[in-house]
Amino acid sequence: MTLFYIVLATFAGGLLSVLIAASLTVSLLSRIVKNLVSLSTGVLLSTALLHVLPEAFESKASPHALFMVLLGGLMFFFLLEKVELYRHNHHHEGDGHHHHHHFDAEQAGRGGLSVLVGDSIHNFCDGIIIAAAFLADPHLGVVTSLAIIAHEIPQEVGDYIVLLNAGFSRSKALLFNAISGLAAVLGGVVGYFVVGPWESLFPYLLVAASSSFVYVAVADLIPQLQRRLPWRETVAQLAWLAVGIGLVVVVVAVSAHDH
Repeated sequence: MTLFYIVLATFAGGLLSVLIAASLTVSLLSRIVKNLVSLSTGVLLSTALLHVLPEAFESKASPHALFMVLLGGLMFFFLLEKVELYRHNHHHEGDGHHHHHHFDAEQAGRGGLSVLVGDSIHNFCDGIIIAAAFLADPHLGVVTSLAIIAHEIPQEVGDYIVLLNAGFSRSKALLFNAISGLAAVLGGVVGYFVVGPWESLFPYLLVAASSSFVYVAVADLIPQLQRRLPWRETVAQLAWLAVGIGLVVVVVAVSAHDH
């Protein structure tokens, strides 16, 4: 059953993002991405700091070794992003950041290959993270999946808008998103069979997962939220952040009660 839950969770992120992108107009997607970025910031940070990291540090693993993994994970994801293999693309023409004309075409790269390769690697890593979380504890798997899905939706919607503005047809842009989403399922299955037998590694994998969440939130999402905004938009931004944190707090509280 654990493998089934892993496949279901990894499939959900890609499926939800594709369904949302397919059902809404580009103008509406551009507006909701801002709110989804605030929501995913709250979910990612609270999942890492309130649930995944405490779970790892409650194990018998050395705290010093776990902090080393956390530092190494942050550096690893920084380097992956540096070579454009770990994309979290929420930027596109018309998102309020005053990008130059043809920005989306540059982001898409030749034939959309940049988007496809970068997101596939990102999603594959997410799949392994979800597998490790479910193998460590089913409740932890649910919370981790929630965090990843919350981030995947605005990311995939952003990529969809980039591909459309770069000249892709609606169906082709959705197909690219679906293909990159399937990499998460592959990562989940690989993680289940490769990581499963090595139970002693779970605390370190959980810390590595947290380093991914913290890096994405601090390096990519929070800088987007720090722009000067009218007070109404600032209030909305803080409200969505609070909703994201609240969701994780509720799930953690329910999980603790079940334990």
